[in-house]
Amino acid sequence: MSNTNTKTKTNKTDRIISRVTTVVASIVVICLAIWGVKTLLHQWKFEETNDAQIDEYINPVVAKVTGYVKEIRYEENQEVKKGDTLVLIDNSEYAAQQQEADAALVNAEAQVSVIQSNVNTAGEMAKVYQSQIAAAKAKLRNQEQEYDRYKKLYDVESATKQQLDKVEAALEVARSDYNTSVGAYNAALAKINDARVQQSALQAEIKRRAAVVEKNNLTVSYTVITAPYNGKMGRRTIQPGQLLQAGQTLAYIVDWEAGKWVVANFKETQIRHMSIGETADIVVDAYPGRTFTGKIESLSGATGSRFSLLPPDNATGNFVKIAQRIPVRIRLNGTPQELRALSAGMSVNVSVSKVRR
Repeated sequence: MSNTNTKTKTNKTDRIISRVTTVVASIVVICLAIWGVKTLLHQWKFEETNDAQIDEYINPVVAKVTGYVKEIRYEENQEVKKGDTLVLIDNSEYAAQQQEADAALVNAEAQVSVIQSNVNTAGEMAKVYQSQIAAAKAKLRNQEQEYDRYKKLYDVESATKQQLDKVEAALEVARSDYNTSVGAYNAALAKINDARVQQSALQAEIKRRAAVVEKNNLTVSYTVITAPYNGKMGRRTIQPGQLLQAGQTLAYIVDWEAGKWVVANFKETQIRHMSIGETADIVVDAYPGRTFTGKIESLSGATGSRFSLLPPDNATGNFVKIAQRIPVRIRLNGTPQELRALSAGMSVNVSVSKVRR
C-alpha cells in the first residue's frame, strides 16, 4: 500500500514538471519566434551597421609668434566661449618694436609738414621774383628806348660816343637784371617741384611706415591667443615660461558651432538603397535608451580602404573577395545643447530605411 502511494505521488510530480517544462519551452519558443520575426522584419526594412562613430571638428590652437608663455588661462577639458583668452605670450620685445614703428610714423608725418612749409615758402619767393621780373622788364624796355634815342642822336652827330656807351652799358645792366629775375623765378619754381616730388615720396614712405605699424599691432595682438569659437579644450601640453615657436600647436579645441555628424561604414551591398537627404536613426552605445536622428549628407566617392595609407592591391596571385565598406556621412539633427552630451569617437548603431521616408 505504501509503495502504491509513493508511485502515485511520483507520477503526479512528473506530470507537473512535464507541464511546467512544456509551458516554459512554449513561451521560449514563442519569444524566439517573435524576436526572429521582428529581426527579419527590421532587416527587411532597414540597412544597419555598428561600424560607425560620432565625429566633429577638433582643431589645433596654434601660436602665430615666437615668445615665452606668460600666462595660461584655461584648464584641460574646460568649456570656453568665443573670444575667451587662452594663453598670454610675453610681448615686451614686440611692444618695443611697436613703439619704434609709431615714432617713425610720427616723424614721417612731421616731415610732411616741413616740406609743405618749404613749398609755401618757395611759392612766396616765386611771387616776389615774378614781381621783380615785371619791374626789370619795365626798366629794360625803358633802357632800350633810351638807347634807341641816343643811337639816332649819335647817327646825326647830336650825341657823343661817350653818351651812347653810357646808355648802352645801362641797357646791358637792365638786361642782366631782367635775366637774373627770370632765373630766380625759375629756380623758385624748380624748388617747388622738387619739394612736391619729395612730398609724394614721403607720402609713400608714410604708407609704408603705417603698414609697418599695422603689422606690429597685429604681432602684438597675436601674443594674446583667444578661443576662435565656442567649444571645449583638450589636453594641456604647455607650461608658463615655455618657449613657443611660431606655428607650434598649443592645444586642441572641439568646435561646438560646426555641429556633429556620424561616419557610418556600410557594406557596399547596403548603399544601393541610400540617397542624400534620407533620414537615419542613430543609437549611441553610451545612451542605449535614446534614439537620435540625422540626415545623410554625403556618400564617399571611394571605399574606406582606398583612403588608407597603403591601399590594397588585388593584382596578386592570391585574392579573397571581401565586401568593402563605403563611408556615409550623416549630419545629426538637434541644437548644440541637445548634442552636447555626444563626443567625438563614441560608437553608435545606424539604421537607414530601405524605403524612402
